[in-house]
Amino acid sequence: MSDYEHYEALVVGAGPGGAAAAATFANYGIETLVLERGVEAGSKNVSGGLIYAEESAPYTIDDLFPGFREAAAERPITKYRIHNIAGDKVESFDLTDLHEHDTEWSDSVLRRKMDSWLEDRVHERTRETGGGLLTGVHVNGLLREEGRIVGVTLDELDPITADIIVAADGVNSELARDAGLMDWDEPDEWFQGVKAVVDMPEDAIADRFDVAEDEGAAHLFSGDLFEGVRGGGFLYTNRDTLSLGTVFHLDSLVAEQAEPHELLDGLLTHPLLAQWLGDDYTELEYSAKLVPDSKKVALREPHFGRLLLVGDAAGQMQAQGPIIKGMNHAVTAGALAAESYAQAKSRNEPEKAGTRYARKLRSEGVMKKLRPRGYELLRGVTEDDGVTNVVDSVLTSAVGRAGVRALSGRLERLYNVPTLSALMPDTRTPYVTLPTVIAEELGTRVRDQSSVTPPDLEARIGGLTYDTDIGSPHITLRDESYEASGAAVAACPVSAVDFGGGCYREEVVRTNGSEERVVSLDTQPCVECGTCAVVADTDWSHPRGDKGVEFKWG
Repeated sequence: MSDYEHYEALVVGAGPGGAAAAATFANYGIETLVLERGVEAGSKNVSGGLIYAEESAPYTIDDLFPGFREAAAERPITKYRIHNIAGDKVESFDLTDLHEHDTEWSDSVLRRKMDSWLEDRVHERTRETGGGLLTGVHVNGLLREEGRIVGVTLDELDPITADIIVAADGVNSELARDAGLMDWDEPDEWFQGVKAVVDMPEDAIADRFDVAEDEGAAHLFSGDLFEGVRGGGFLYTNRDTLSLGTVFHLDSLVAEQAEPHELLDGLLTHPLLAQWLGDDYTELEYSAKLVPDSKKVALREPHFGRLLLVGDAAGQMQAQGPIIKGMNHAVTAGALAAESYAQAKSRNEPEKAGTRYARKLRSEGVMKKLRPRGYELLRGVTEDDGVTNVVDSVLTSAVGRAGVRALSGRLERLYNVPTLSALMPDTRTPYVTLPTVIAEELGTRVRDQSSVTPPDLEARIGGLTYDTDIGSPHITLRDESYEASGAAVAACPVSAVDFGGGCYREEVVRTNGSEERVVSLDTQPCVECGTCAVVADTDWSHPRGDKGVEFKWG
């Protein structure tokens, strides 16, 4: 093996999955180095976000890091509701039973605060075993010798070798792609989330949401307020801020040519939210990220040689209707990955760490949650376009509407059945048609008027912090034709069709009397969500360490 710096274990990414892996390695006395590309853990991360501790999980974040909830979380979520919307009519259901199913606790979090707190503890614990944690370093690929993975390559440092590598480098994992374990070919396998962090004093949160200091609220939104795009909105109370955002199926976003920032504004300005947002709206940060649809992409064998994938890098994000869980699965996976290596090593068979890890994901019930068997069996029927058209036609007919009215006393109970959420098809029926009909037939008209004026896209981009890597763009267009890459003009969360200051712009090139629509790219305003890697023909990588966008809230 080449004479590079060597550690027994490398962990790439210092989010909750990487932190869990590093802490578990340290518990086994394994020398571990953690590599984080942000200036600080959390500076590159965005989540909705709620973190759960499931009763059935073998590991939870507070088990691994005592004091987590008191120091790193925002509020316990004690109220959970979904709002079905049609115009200004709303019918709301209490989803607390669904929220509390298999739940020990659930807290709202902001990633910069949470991840930086975890970083300090990980640094302390890994140093005790001869390792440590480095920030501002971008791991750009895998190091191979004679075809075998032996380490990682970096922009800022010489390659580093290791006996085991845990990739917790997020949804845009360059290591997962380098190993051939994950690709970005199909928009229907991904969600795009866009989020605003909004300033609100604690006393205003207590009054407007009717919560005490140790309580919090989560609200979900679906129906006709998102221009027919499949997905929905969310609002979570933090300590003295709100997290508001939207999450949409990427293929639907592209098909409808909808612009993410406008869909977010549609939520923020809906009259239902006037009771919570009031007339003093102050947006602190705008952000976006891709989210894997675990039902379709969660890897059953998330390993290759010495490389183990955890969290979003392995597609371990459970987004099934109103059930949205990701960070807790990353924690479980990170700990199980480290545990698998330690146990395989103790049996003098470290090469079997990957197969042991995959087996643990199955035996501990993680894969059953991420890839529910019932969904896989039924999706060929429930997601057929013809079936969807028939179901929607029935729902919107007089007969269907009468059925909704007849079920009015049972709908809330049905919404709280975990099995039904797991079977929910990725069609417009549950996201758009059904909630719209429910609101039209059962809803109450909202009389409030919104006074919220969201910032425009230019102001949102201007409010972010960037350290631009001048002369080293991290994205390049392979094909600038509109046919190949034009979808990014609308789908990119910092671009828009009539906005010239974003990443992607449509241009018309006139040559010898002919016209051609092309796309141009400027990576300076990029929020590194990865959307264009899926919907455009690009070569996509992360910026070098410390470069690019830096989120203050996340």
